[in-house]
Formats: sequence, structure tokens, C-alpha cells
Amino acid sequence: MRRKKSNTIGVVIPEVADSFFSNAIKGIETVAREKGYHVLVYLTYESFEREKAILKDFASGRVDGILISISTETPDATHLDEMIGRKIPLVFFDRVLEGMNTVKIITNDFESSYNATNHLIEKGCRKIIYLSISKHLNINSKRMEGYKKALQDHHMVYFDKDVIECSNDNDKNYILLKKILSRKNHPDGIIASVEKLTTPVYLACKDLKLSIPKDVKVISFSNLETALILNPALTTVRQPAYEMGKTAAAMLFKAIEKKNFQLKDENIVISSRLIEKESTM
Repeated sequence: MRRKKSNTIGVVIPEVADSFFSNAIKGIETVAREKGYHVLVYLTYESFEREKAILKDFASGRVDGILISISTETPDATHLDEMIGRKIPLVFFDRVLEGMNTVKIITNDFESSYNATNHLIEKGCRKIIYLSISKHLNINSKRMEGYKKALQDHHMVYFDKDVIECSNDNDKNYILLKKILSRKNHPDGIIASVEKLTTPVYLACKDLKLSIPKDVKVISFSNLETALILNPALTTVRQPAYEMGKTAAAMLFKAIEKKNFQLKDENIVISSRLIEKESTM
């Protein structure tokens, strides 16, 4: 039997504090309002178990479609199979799972990280570390590949220990980074793969009396408006969050409204850009 329409879409994201997701939601709601739909936002708090529970709830017909950006713990798409089986349209944005037969709204993560690394090298950095947030996330893998390729193209040696595995606990990240930056031969360049890692970097440098950018240059993937008023202002890879949210919603509504419209395995890429500020000058 065909489900009755709820005039509601579900948005599943890891957190709302991250400026990327708050801006993406604005883009999603812009489209949803035009369509006369409500938006239910669910937070996984980076928990795979919570993500599975939310999707199970959706299977009951609570929503007409789903937009999702997966958690750092999500290893595969098994928990999403039921949505596809029940003909509930689902679109990924930002954090995606490869191989699923649906649309994925992404940015140019490889190129953005390559450009960020290249920028630090051009500014004189010779020991650059990359702060990773997850072994599972596709965006992290792409950004790491871009970082490694830039080092390779500049004939700089890459060591496995230069990729720092961080966690969702910023207190632990601070302790880890303080230990790394305390070394005599400490890094002179840092790329933070996600916005939340910026705070422990700045705090560790402050407590160790390391000058940014004189002693350490810092770049972060971030849409943080307050990046401009950090001391020093933060150089960022700014993602087109609003546009990505708006595009993801537009694709989802095509599947909801058009009876014969099929979401196919397709990547829609919207490019990010490097915004240079004082943290790398």
C-alpha cells in the first residue's frame, strides 16, 4: 500500500554546532518552505547506533524523504537498505556512502585539501601534519589523499605519523596536540580536517606560547563566521554549505513529487574555496 504523505522531510546530521551543518539546514529549509513542507532535524552526535535508531523510526512512514550526512562511526550502508526497499527517497550531502544508488551532494575535497597543503608549502612550511577525524568518512579519505599528493608533488617526505587520528572529544584532542607541539621538532603547519579541531589547536599553541603564524601556520575546513575574529584570524577552506543543502533538498523533492523520477548513483560537486587570513600569513 502506498504511504500517506506526511509533508515532512527528515534531516539526519552529526551535530548542529558545526557551522557547515547549520548553514546547510538553512539551504534545506529554504526549499522545504517553498514546497510547503516541514523539516525534522535529527542529531546522531556522531553515533552509528543513534543513526540506525533514527533511520528505523523513519521506516514507519514518519517522513516523505530523507537527507543525511553520516556519522564518523558509520562503516557501511546496511541500515539504509530498508529505506531504499520501502521507496523512501534518500539523498546524501557532504558525508556520503559510496556505492549507494542515490544522489550525493559533495564538494571537491581532494582538490581543496591539495590546495590547502600547497598553500602552506608556499608559505614556507616543511613539516605539515593533517588532523583526521575518522577512518570511515569518505570526505576524510579524500582530504587526506589531497594532502599526501601535494606533499608528493613538492618532493616532500610523507610519514604515517604525520596524520594525527583525533576523536570527538576535544579535551583529548587538546592533550594530544599539546604533546605533539611540545616536541623540539614540532610541526610548522597544521591542516584541520573539520572545524571542531580548530579550538584545541589554538588552545595548545596559546598554552605552549607558540605564535600563530610565526611558529605554526594553521588552516581548517570551516564555515565559522567567527574565524575572522580569532586571534589571529583563521585561514579556512570554506565549503558551500548553504548551496549544498539547497541542492540536496531540490533533488529530494524531485523524487518526492515526480512519480517516475529515479534517484541514481550520481555525485553533484559544488566547489569550496580557500580564504587566506592571518593564521597562514
